[in-house]
Amino acid sequence: MPLVVIFGRTNVGKSTLFNTLVEKKQAIVSDIPGTTRDSNANVVRWGGFAFQLIDTGGIINPDQQVLFKKPKGGKETKTVEEINIKVQKQAVNYLKTADLVLFVVDNKIGVMPADRQMVTVLRKNLTGKIEDKMFLIANKVDSQAQAADAAEFNKLGLGEPIHISAVTGSGTGDLLDLIVKFLKKKKLSVKDVADEEEKISVCMLGKPNVGKSSLLNSLLGYEKVIVSPIPHTTREPQNTELEYLGRKIVLIDTAGIAHHTDKAEGLERYGVEKSLGALRRADITLLVLDINEVLTHQDARLVEEIVDAGKSLIIIANKWDLVKERDTKKFTAIIRDHFSFANWAPIQFTSAKTGEKVQKIFDLILELDAARKIKLSDSQLSHFLSKIVKIHRPAKGSGTRPPHIYELKQEDTNPPAFAVRIGPDDNLHFSYTRFIINQLREKYGFNGVPIKIYIENKPKVHGQMGLPGRKRAIPGRPPAVPRRYRAARRK
Repeated sequence: MPLVVIFGRTNVGKSTLFNTLVEKKQAIVSDIPGTTRDSNANVVRWGGFAFQLIDTGGIINPDQQVLFKKPKGGKETKTVEEINIKVQKQAVNYLKTADLVLFVVDNKIGVMPADRQMVTVLRKNLTGKIEDKMFLIANKVDSQAQAADAAEFNKLGLGEPIHISAVTGSGTGDLLDLIVKFLKKKKLSVKDVADEEEKISVCMLGKPNVGKSSLLNSLLGYEKVIVSPIPHTTREPQNTELEYLGRKIVLIDTAGIAHHTDKAEGLERYGVEKSLGALRRADITLLVLDINEVLTHQDARLVEEIVDAGKSLIIIANKWDLVKERDTKKFTAIIRDHFSFANWAPIQFTSAKTGEKVQKIFDLILELDAARKIKLSDSQLSHFLSKIVKIHRPAKGSGTRPPHIYELKQEDTNPPAFAVRIGPDDNLHFSYTRFIINQLREKYGFNGVPIKIYIENKPKVHGQMGLPGRKRAIPGRPPAVPRRYRAARRK
């Protein structure tokens, strides 16, 4: 698919333009320089064609290009300044592979020294003539009067700028027409074919610095996202599509969640909201833990979010290579004890750093996806119900007599949901619903999948105790009267 890259200095509106073109609020937008770190990616569909769009992080200090080489000694970056260097290196790598670059400038501010430095970066990293692979985009043109101000950017020697307003969307349709026309001319355009194949959406959640981004890079086999020991390095969900054993999987790396949205502030709050939004859109969640750290209340709260959202769960015990006494039974017991309400979730011990057992995660993803879609027939469930009732009679929640279960029926899949039908006045104890769920897992293999059970009371039939009977009247006779009303009538 053709690659179109949005490039420019910080705070010119690159992320706003990206969101407008992909028609999603994917990238975080703020006035804070350097908000975007990992490049955002998505597919744009326009005029029957499709291309890949990349939103790169803004280059804060172009003079740091000399530092793009790996630091001496090969040590990982440990300062915000060094993270910015990684952001800039990632942006430059995209420039080298781009089919078209959208060089964005701020029309309200005019030509800045940093814009001229960006031109130098472009000339160094784009092959061939810069004018043949780039559109100059004057953003924040909100009126005809402001359009005249864009003539100032002719000083950059890159030709006439294209006027747009990413916030209002003005001019973006014309921009998309020009992009498709350019790609078609270069014979790079790809016809938009509706992808009917179902994709498995997998969200990676966890606290900051548990190794989510490192795990994503390890799963992919290359450095897709920026990794740093500084908390909240990842600020926006990063979507990566891949294929494994013929199935398409979308991996979503999210920002670390140290606090819930009610306590997080600033960019951290935006990151948490985006992470929880990615969870709601996913099918399966990888909860990444640092197995060397003590499990906390925040970890348990994340599991609750996952279970409440009805998502399948795989617990990833990461940084396994740092554990001295590698006793899986011991650590499994600790995890199970802390997450007792999700003891159905499989646990995978991995090391994102060394790659140990990382590829097994893909097999688990396919296994859980199949489990989410298990559909049981009414006859299967009827036979199953008769067996479990013999094993353990239904326990009453309240009342004097044990409840009677008339029917067990599957109401939904992905995730699976079942309805238990009991008598009109019966009440089923919650422990018995857990028993039914456990038996369903043991019998049909709902591994790693939350199961919902709904209790339904059978409606009272006319003529049953408590309701006046209704019988069809025979011609020539008065309507039948229930016995319990006859004595009252005589009185």
